[in-house]
Amino acid sequence: MASQDWFDKDFYQVLGVSKDASDAEIKKVYRKLARKYHPDQNPGDAAAETKFKEISEANSVLSDPEQRKEYDAIRAMGGGARFTAPGAGGANGGFDDVFGGMFGQGGGRSQSYTFQQGGDYDDLLGGLFGGGRFGQPSGGYRGYGGPTPGRDVTATTTLDFITATKGDQVTLQTAEGKPLTVRIPAGVSDGQKIRLRGKGHPSPDGGEAGDLILTVNVRKHPVFERDGLNLRVTVPVTFAEAALGATIQVPTLGGDPVKLRVAPGTPSGRVLRVKGRGVETKKGTGDLLAVVQIAVPSHLSKDAQAAVEALAAALPDENPRDELLAKAKG
Repeated sequence: MASQDWFDKDFYQVLGVSKDASDAEIKKVYRKLARKYHPDQNPGDAAAETKFKEISEANSVLSDPEQRKEYDAIRAMGGGARFTAPGAGGANGGFDDVFGGMFGQGGGRSQSYTFQQGGDYDDLLGGLFGGGRFGQPSGGYRGYGGPTPGRDVTATTTLDFITATKGDQVTLQTAEGKPLTVRIPAGVSDGQKIRLRGKGHPSPDGGEAGDLILTVNVRKHPVFERDGLNLRVTVPVTFAEAALGATIQVPTLGGDPVKLRVAPGTPSGRVLRVKGRGVETKKGTGDLLAVVQIAVPSHLSKDAQAAVEALAAALPDENPRDELLAKAKG
């Protein structure tokens, strides 16, 4: 960018740091902003590209001790005012007096200057402060301040349900054909993305490598379903077990079955909870949710049919759908 920005812009404000921010703080903030606004992360977003250029220029100055010292000195002398002409009578006050004397101009004279990158303006101020070209990064930096981060790489892997729930290591092939071992955390869900820092494309000019963004697909389980950190399983029970009560066995994921008590009169759809037998992660452990489903036999013998008919005759003469129909009418 043009050297004029050293007078116009507050690079500390651009990065969102204080004027006494440490080098480490500046570096940390710049990296975070650079990742957020990098053109590769925001294709076609002109506003993001402009922001990236601004923070890169600010970093190129503030991350270099000598340039930062020169920048602070110029801002202190100029008060952030625009330098348009040397002279004592301008809005720049003492700043114009200083530069007016350097350029050999009288106190009340007015003269305009137009400077371009690499022109006399850069040479002059570079000589004044003993540095390189004014407004350009030094020390081998390129572009808008600092090395270019490497591009991110995307990849996909498919895991079985138990592996995704318990966590494991998988081996992937990188873009260069090299194997890469990745630790999958316990409890990863279907479609979840895992970011592996520094495992993407290398930087073209010595900067940080990009990241590998891994999308995890999880195969369905024939018995269990994820419900956050809980596991759901549908458990069939007979009519007699539901009506009279019973103790049943319920499967667990990768473990032995557990025994659950079904209370007399349990309806279909009731959820029985087994604490701590769900998905276990660093953030917590879920439960096993057993959903009762009353199994109706598809075929009855003559004796069984007669028994059911006798039961129906013995039950109270009521319609279990009466309340539903009444609510439907409003």
